[in-house]
Amino acid sequence: MALRKVLFLCFFLLFFNVESEEPISGLTRSDNIPEESIEGATDTYFEGYIQALLDMHFYEYKVVVLVHDGIVWLANMPKNELLSKSISSFVKDVPGVKEVKILNGVPPDIIKEREKYVNRPRLKGIWFPQLTLLYQPMIANPRGVVYGIGYRGGDKVISKNVIYVSLGDDFPIFRWLDVGRLHGDLQVGIEAGIWSVFDVDVKKPNINGGTALVNTDFYVGFPVTYAINKWSFRFRGYHQSSHLGDEFLVNHPGYKRVNPSFEAADFFTSYQATDFLRLYGGPGVILHSDKSFNMERIYVEYGLEVRMGGKKIYYHKLYGNFIAAAYFRNWQVFHWNLDSTFLFGYEWSKLQGVGRKIRIIATYHHGYSLEGQFFKDRTSYGTIGFSYGF
Repeated sequence: MALRKVLFLCFFLLFFNVESEEPISGLTRSDNIPEESIEGATDTYFEGYIQALLDMHFYEYKVVVLVHDGIVWLANMPKNELLSKSISSFVKDVPGVKEVKILNGVPPDIIKEREKYVNRPRLKGIWFPQLTLLYQPMIANPRGVVYGIGYRGGDKVISKNVIYVSLGDDFPIFRWLDVGRLHGDLQVGIEAGIWSVFDVDVKKPNINGGTALVNTDFYVGFPVTYAINKWSFRFRGYHQSSHLGDEFLVNHPGYKRVNPSFEAADFFTSYQATDFLRLYGGPGVILHSDKSFNMERIYVEYGLEVRMGGKKIYYHKLYGNFIAAAYFRNWQVFHWNLDSTFLFGYEWSKLQGVGRKIRIIATYHHGYSLEGQFFKDRTSYGTIGFSYGF
């Protein structure tokens, strides 16, 4: 009954904006622009105005803006199609823009003096890019590197009533622009995260009856990512280790603790098939695992995401859309049996398609526990929760 109340409250807040009488309408960014009209402004003024907006929201790419009779030409656009479309859509919503064109070179009706401006030297790389990722996260992955909290019900392994917490982030270090013959972008970074599960239904006479920390997994990864047009790629080496909670050990005297620690590497490919559909997948190999919890080496993971029903919330100046995703695992350690997670929810962000997002999500997981030394135990459960991250 409590879970039903939480679900009802979340969806009520999602669809009814009680703080504002303004309607929710289709995606537009014109509300981020001052109310005063810019009609009648000179091309030079308009050009500087749009340039300032892009430098503020998409500073990594140093896009160059040219304006001629209300037509906006964009030069130095990123090769990543997701980012390119987000920038084009941003500019189209500026009042007074008649048309947006992607520029390769100098438009024939622009005076010759502009050539140096368009072809000015570009940055070769960016330290600590913060607004965008080259390889977008796979949101239905139970081991996503995000900040999150939620309720899990029906788990046969940990407990029937579980609170899960994740703390994780992506730390981009350096991004090279316009790399190689394909002219894509290349980035190196660090990921780190933890995932903890708490049994909130510990029965007495167990010591510490009430809530108990059962397990915490620790992760650190070193992703190298590359993006070009609709494609993005990620090569990652990583370490993961696990530790049983003190309260769990106190409540289970004599429980044999093992060390499910391993190092692995994988290579994933992502393809943005349409504006709404994304596909991804790839193989991995476990390079080393602790002798007390030996793991067979090979695994494959894959999935898809759908985004639909994009809306703009005027009062909060946010963009939201429904999300649906599925994530599948076939690990040799599971004897190649299928482990699957299905997700449905809603996400909000400042800019469509890029940047950090807040999500309210419901998931159904069927397969294996994935929690520490319970990793190989079969289970099924449902969750509802919140997350913040890319």
